[in-house]
Amino acid sequence: MNVPSNLKYTKSDEWFDPSSGAIGITDFAQSQLSDIVFVELLVEEGEEVTAGKAIASVESVKASAEIYSPAAGKVSAVNKGLADKPETLNSDPFGEGWMIKVEGGSTGEMMDAAAYEADTAGRAH
Repeated sequence: MNVPSNLKYTKSDEWFDPSSGAIGITDFAQSQLSDIVFVELLVEEGEEVTAGKAIASVESVKASAEIYSPAAGKVSAVNKGLADKPETLNSDPFGEGWMIKVEGGSTGEMMDAAAYEADTAGRAH
């Protein structure tokens, strides 16, 4: 499992990059969902989000899931390309698979990479 050390993580498997403001789902989350076939982003550029607000809905061949913002702030960018290529969340969850970017605001409760790895180790099947 890939867990970049420069990111922060939530117990609900979202990641946040404090340097760029990017938010997405983790490698663990995409592996649990399996093949992602649909992504709907629920926020628009310029909108304010709070930590814990639903920002996206994803569907896979196995399940559907709501994705929540790990940080509060103003949405500065939305990755509209995910609607046409939802499989990007499986192939590159920490790169081209970012969902939104936020600026300003504050983060909710998040873990560093080591704590997140320990958390997911207890949940892996």
